Amino acid sequence: MENLPEEQKAPQFISSNVSPSVAIPQKRKKSKIPAIFALIFLFAILAGFAGGSVFTGFYFNEIKDYLKNFNIYLPTPSPSPTPTTIIEKEYVPATSQEEAVIKAVKEYSPAVVSIIISKDLPVIEQYYINPFGEGSPFGFEVPQYRQQGTQKQEVGGGSGFIISSDGLVLTNKHVVQDKEAEYTVLTTEGKKYPAKVLALDPVQDLALIKIDTKDETGKTFPTVKIGDSDNLQIGQTVIAIGNALGEFRNTVSVGVISGLGRTVTASSGGAFIETIEDVVQTDAAINKGNSGGPLLNLKGEVIGVNTAMAQDAQSIGFAIPINKAKRSIEQVKNTGKITYPFLGVRYVLINAQIKEEENLTVDYGAWIKRGDQGEEAVTQGSAAQKAGLIEGDIILEFNGEKITTDNSLAKIIMKYSPGDTVNLKILRSDQEKMISVTLGERSE
Repeated sequence: MENLPEEQKAPQFISSNVSPSVAIPQKRKKSKIPAIFALIFLFAILAGFAGGSVFTGFYFNEIKDYLKNFNIYLPTPSPSPTPTTIIEKEYVPATSQEEAVIKAVKEYSPAVVSIIISKDLPVIEQYYINPFGEGSPFGFEVPQYRQQGTQKQEVGGGSGFIISSDGLVLTNKHVVQDKEAEYTVLTTEGKKYPAKVLALDPVQDLALIKIDTKDETGKTFPTVKIGDSDNLQIGQTVIAIGNALGEFRNTVSVGVISGLGRTVTASSGGAFIETIEDVVQTDAAINKGNSGGPLLNLKGEVIGVNTAMAQDAQSIGFAIPINKAKRSIEQVKNTGKITYPFLGVRYVLINAQIKEEENLTVDYGAWIKRGDQGEEAVTQGSAAQKAGLIEGDIILEFNGEKITTDNSLAKIIMKYSPGDTVNLKILRSDQEKMISVTLGERSE
């Protein structure tokens, strides 16, 4: 449309409602461009709110045709894609750690027992005498003591767990090693039963005792579920249950596995000292009295036997992997005792540091050496002595298996049985030599 000059008058129209002789002036028509832009803006807003498909199907064609009158053409929108159907899977909440711990404890803590240690102790009576004799003018007396028989007293406690319904209990050796003591099992029901020590493990801090149920014929006990300790992971959640401090029975503590394959020297008041290899380290609280209690995974399966704690540190406890106890359990069930293959040497595992300090020619192997207190390097009458091993020999390989700090002689020999004949590669005076040895037997 042609634009008119500003001074040109708008054309006059004749209204059909008035006489032709009357002229009615008309206002000048405004430009339609702003209206067009307003329509476009409106279209954009409506298109956004209408979700596209509904709006374009109903309004788009009319607006498009109207804008053609002003030589404005809108592109034809592409069809909307078919909406994808999303099917949400049913939400299944994962079992929380708290729920798993509660379930495991509720299901298996009835099989955890307290072991009470009792002994006949002398009863001491105190009395006073005058050192100057009766009738002395000096009113002076000194105390004296004398024994008035004996009395059975509780002297300690530990923990254990029932592994068979007839009352077979697994615990620590240092809990039940006193041959003069009597042992009583206290269940979660509050019942007490006398217990008999069946076997002490000569190598590991393990023992098996049997609950005496002669007064309850046919009595059965709840049992734990034995797990698998070969695939434990650092950071894995674990549960320790035991008779904490010998006072708080069936105490539960939760932690994680902090380390694997540790070697520790465990002691019990100086009466029991033993080096234990390949144990599990955990930060679950293990106290005096916890010894012998189970270490569980979140399934409630026993994966270890609590055995020791670090006295000078917090949150450092140790447990014997349950798979190391399985052999002892089966032996007691089958033969009534626990035996191990026995070589009969005292040794030091060689590493790079020891090699340098002792000026050795190898950085691996088991160096046969006398103990710090003068203990003999080769046991008299042992398999090692019979085979000709002497102090100073370095055992490099045991039946073809290299001996290292990670693969100790003690660990390798556990794969064999008493009476097995094995070949040892040794280093003597810087010369390698092969020796055949028939393993002996070690029992408690």
